[in-house]
Amino acid sequence: MVHVSLVQEYFHPWPNSAGFHIARERGLYSAAGIDLELRTVDPYRGDGLAYLAAREADAAVFPSNRLLVRREQGEPLVAIAAINQRGLETLRTRADSGIHRLRDLESRRVALNPTPRGVGIVRALVASDGGDPDAVVLVDAGSRELDPADDFGGIADATFGSYWAWDNLLTTLPADQQRVWRVDDALGLHYHSYLLGVHEQSRDAEPALWEDVHAITAEGFALAAENPDEAADVFDRITPYFPRLIVERSLELIAPTWFHDEEWGVVRRELVEPYAQWLAGLGILERPGEWASAFRVPDDDEELAS
Repeated sequence: MVHVSLVQEYFHPWPNSAGFHIARERGLYSAAGIDLELRTVDPYRGDGLAYLAAREADAAVFPSNRLLVRREQGEPLVAIAAINQRGLETLRTRADSGIHRLRDLESRRVALNPTPRGVGIVRALVASDGGDPDAVVLVDAGSRELDPADDFGGIADATFGSYWAWDNLLTTLPADQQRVWRVDDALGLHYHSYLLGVHEQSRDAEPALWEDVHAITAEGFALAAENPDEAADVFDRITPYFPRLIVERSLELIAPTWFHDEEWGVVRRELVEPYAQWLAGLGILERPGEWASAFRVPDDDEELAS
């Protein structure tokens, strides 16, 4: 058996990782001679990309923007598959906040993790509706997702970053008492929210292993989408602290994001190249034209799907 450690993208497993879990549960990895260990990140050690760079994990799930940044900095990290075919973040407020449209955020407090990308998205959202992004008051919430049920802890009028397929389900505030904008819809900014990747040396040294991991994982995500009750059973065991109804609803929402033309894992040029250019416009990338090197897969004549 070959041991493969994979670092998931969040502080805890959530339904976006269902494909890995159900494939392992059914013994698909072990049947191929792969002993898959699924891990969560220790924030003090960094994200999944940090684990890969330090060779402390064999594979990781991570946001596409972070891969592009690290690749530009010279780190030999590559994506071998896309997990999601769209973005997941939202900007949300309470229906009684007086914020009816994005330009109403002028002079209002927006809580977020103030990364350059996060700040750039909030500013772009306000500007897209004719508002003044300089008039928005940004509140540093760190990695916390504030809850509209308690009026965002009294420190904000709106929040950016929560996922429509997960965080937004964890509040007791009814949906009709919230106002939510999906970022990719509002901005027309399309991107792969999460990718599966490895260290370049590992990819080059063991191409057959990663081909197997890709194929088995694709089957796992298909099974999770086709068998949501079975996937929810798995999460009853690995995250028993979340209500099953929320897990089931999350699976229903997130599963369609896993596939492009019914195929899992496809990396699409139209979701990477314009996004890299947009990140360059924020000063996050200096050489956006080098994005393709972060997605090269051995033995493929074409690096990306068109």
